[in-house]
Amino acid sequence: MTDVWALFAAPASGGPDVPGLLLTLAAVLAATKIVGALARRIGQPAVLGELVAGILLGGSVLGVLDPSEPVLKTLAELGVLILLFEVGLETDLKALRRVGAAALTVGTVGILLPFAGGYAVALAFGASTMTALIVASAMTATSIGISARVLGDLGRLKTDEGQIVLGAAVFDDVMGLVILAVVGGIAAGAGLTAVGVVTTAAVAIGFVVGAVVVGAVIARPLMAAVARITVAGTVGVTALVFVFVTAAIAAKVGSAMIIGAFAAGLVLHGTPQRHEIEKWVTSIGHVFVPVFFAMVGAEVDLRAMMSPSALALGAALVVVAVVGKVIAGFAPVWFKGRKLLIGVAMVPRGEVGLIFAQMGVAAGVLGGAEFGAVIAMVVATTFVTPPWLGSIAGAAPSDGGDGDRDSGLSELVSEGAPSAPPKRATQARPKLS
Repeated sequence: MTDVWALFAAPASGGPDVPGLLLTLAAVLAATKIVGALARRIGQPAVLGELVAGILLGGSVLGVLDPSEPVLKTLAELGVLILLFEVGLETDLKALRRVGAAALTVGTVGILLPFAGGYAVALAFGASTMTALIVASAMTATSIGISARVLGDLGRLKTDEGQIVLGAAVFDDVMGLVILAVVGGIAAGAGLTAVGVVTTAAVAIGFVVGAVVVGAVIARPLMAAVARITVAGTVGVTALVFVFVTAAIAAKVGSAMIIGAFAAGLVLHGTPQRHEIEKWVTSIGHVFVPVFFAMVGAEVDLRAMMSPSALALGAALVVVAVVGKVIAGFAPVWFKGRKLLIGVAMVPRGEVGLIFAQMGVAAGVLGGAEFGAVIAMVVATTFVTPPWLGSIAGAAPSDGGDGDRDSGLSELVSEGAPSAPPKRATQARPKLS
């Protein structure tokens, strides 16, 4: 298949094979949309279809997509930045204050239990300390996009349970990124010391806090000035410039670019132009984000993934991943709402788990059977959540509202994937006289 594909690519002299890259990119975009549409037909988010498309195009099957190709890797990194920017852009810090204590409790337990369990399981299956740390980091994630989409479909996004899930998911992802930054530093040779860990974590958290504080002062006047320019696309381009500059600054100060992109989203959330920015960036995300998911899929070695050891590790990680998040839903003992609903909604790792897995590959400490097991964990937790939530949610509350369920992040990740329909409220039958 690779030889046939090469017939369509004009040979390049001393530079990238542009025709070949264009054909590969065309194949990626077409395959991710087609397989993503098939995933939606069976009630699953498009991200799973895009992941499968990458597996099919990768070296394990067709050999069309090379995950080490520099240009495609750059496009995938842009997709990650856009995805994390969307996460920040949809995070309303003020709205989360009302359920802050419960969300913080759920988020904290939802990090500690899966991290400890994932680390212990990986070590028990013979992984190195560094690999076990990366696996454990991926276990902490919660997919805001998938959780928000499913809760919105069930009419529970604006309930206390829905807001707790969103708050806890944001906390999990921010702290997960901090953990990943620390682990990435260790993998790069920084060494595992208390001072090093604290320093890396402080830089990451401090950057987010500093960006929000500074951004609150400059973002509104900046976007207001830009909005007065009548050239089409100016607001969207300015937002993208803001993301790239913030991500670059984050990398320069010793944090991660994705943390910078997330911080940029937090800053621009409070601007009146948020929905215009979201619409513009989402349209670009439809090109770059599928490339990222396909590149993750192309990294999967099916032979290694289907080995008995990888399957056993994957199954153990799935159990730990599900149990840890469900228990976290019951952590705020004072909360009188539906704790099982909260716990189940925290289960999907989705796009965030894939980001963690890909960063483990980039750091050179995650591959083969362990990488396949992490991918299996991400797929399984994402696959089971929509029907599970639909079966326990019950009738939608009259004041639940689905809010922004068709917002940019949900559209990029789920693209309208139908969830299991909520149970209808049982109507009382009239008594016969």
